[in-house]
Amino acid sequence: MIDLTIQDDVAHVVLNAPEKMNSLDPAALAELEAAYASAEAAGVRALVLRGEGRAFCAGRDISGVDPATDDVMGYLGGLVTPLLERMSAFPAPTFAIAHGACLGVGLGLLIATDVVYVADTAKIGSPFANLGATLDSGGHALFVERLGAHKTLDLIYTGRLMSGTEAVASGLFSQVFPADEVLAATVRAATRAASGATQAFLASKELVRALRDERLGLWQSMSAENAAQAALCATADYREGFAAFQQKRTPAFTGRG
Repeated sequence: MIDLTIQDDVAHVVLNAPEKMNSLDPAALAELEAAYASAEAAGVRALVLRGEGRAFCAGRDISGVDPATDDVMGYLGGLVTPLLERMSAFPAPTFAIAHGACLGVGLGLLIATDVVYVADTAKIGSPFANLGATLDSGGHALFVERLGAHKTLDLIYTGRLMSGTEAVASGLFSQVFPADEVLAATVRAATRAASGATQAFLASKELVRALRDERLGLWQSMSAENAAQAALCATADYREGFAAFQQKRTPAFTGRG
């Protein structure tokens, strides 16, 4: 159910089980991890993640799950979290397209992606109150950081889903587009990134991760930026960028270190 194609240094990873709204069972999670591993091995310089059909991903596939014997820790802790960590650390800029339902593990896939472009018709939130379950896959951290504690609990208690327009206006994700334009906009952005200074992008990706996960202060952050800039001085792209600026031409970045 996971398709991978590569074009112009961009990997396109597609959740392709529209009949079940791209919900993910353990086999699908393994396929998704394999797709990211293949894209990394191919040396792509950007990646786009999207879903086929009317939803991005409705979360875990619970169609065959018996709650009396469900190994939820094995699914979430053993499969989902390691996958999301791998996705987050992918060594190139990553983009995702959020449309339709983006729930549970599906929301987690978005959280683990660098840049998320959202269709105005997307549905984002925590509808799990009716299951007697709670938000997972990093949803609490995302909502509290971007929305605050009160709005987070309001969404959880009520099960209300935010539209794509509201989610972007609230600061959850980057940009919102009409549903029939979001794919083209995302591919354009990924293609542009794939021709850019990959090593510089990865330096910023690591700095953003450290600021989020390690809570760096201003001076720690500045020190990390200084070290990253010094390391970039040794890259081919850094030399090309300076030469292009001085020669008043468009740089031809290779992405190499």
